[in-house]
Amino acid sequence: MPIVLRTVKQVRQWRSALCQAQKSVGFVPTMGALHHGHLSLVHQSQADNDATVVSIFVNPSQFGPTEDLDAYPRTLDDDLAQLEAANVEAVFVPKVSEMYPSGIVLDVNEQRGAFVEVKGCSHQLEGVTRPQFFRGVATVVCKLLNVVQPTRVYFGQKDAQQCVVVRNMVKDLLIDTEVKVLPTQREPSGLALSSRNAYLSDTTKDESKAIYQALSQGKQLWVDDATVKGTDIVDLVQKQLVDSGLQVEYVACSHPETLDDLTDKVVPGAIVSTAVHVPRAQGTGTARLIDNVILE
Repeated sequence: MPIVLRTVKQVRQWRSALCQAQKSVGFVPTMGALHHGHLSLVHQSQADNDATVVSIFVNPSQFGPTEDLDAYPRTLDDDLAQLEAANVEAVFVPKVSEMYPSGIVLDVNEQRGAFVEVKGCSHQLEGVTRPQFFRGVATVVCKLLNVVQPTRVYFGQKDAQQCVVVRNMVKDLLIDTEVKVLPTQREPSGLALSSRNAYLSDTTKDESKAIYQALSQGKQLWVDDATVKGTDIVDLVQKQLVDSGLQVEYVACSHPETLDDLTDKVVPGAIVSTAVHVPRAQGTGTARLIDNVILE
């Protein structure tokens, strides 16, 4: 069983012992509801480092007042069992009060305390409809990196904008941690693995394979003609998604470092991304799914 650390003090004591032994530490931050995508990050961390720690913390500051904080899947016992099977050394499972000693409410206007905002790459794409999201992500990741002080930290490419935000934050705040981004893990159909897939029926999961298929067609357009415009790629992906009956929130072709829209010339490494809404298996409303491909 991995060591379960509940407080910042406990994590720092654990890390200090490894530091004195000159051992490297890999860190995988998660919100729990673990799947094979998370475990692929864990396995890479174990290959790269002497020890690995995983955090499980559903971060309230990245949810808006009307979003699914209460409904977000929480499966701690199963998560710990998976991490035990993976031979993870330690798991950090803090309470909200541990991570937000000044308290936290969902309304940004009523929040008190210190927060981190990464200008220039947080307002577009996901940030259009979720303006508080990357402020919350940057804040909690900065706190976690400050606590764990890992040699390397691991993220999945599915959350492409998050990866850009974290890379820029680590660079600008001079944090001594290497950020490693690993390929998106997918179901056999191509659907990106996500904790929110738990909201979907088998039928909706099957229909949602159209997301990756559309993105792949957009990538193929660039592979066949590297002079193609970004707007042409976006138009093709948008059409394929709509024709598949999906409710599209956005499709974008973005610069890999700045996330600026690439409407004309497309640079290698560009990110073609989308967010769509699909029906939930139970109750009313929709689940929001994101995915992307890299033009390389």
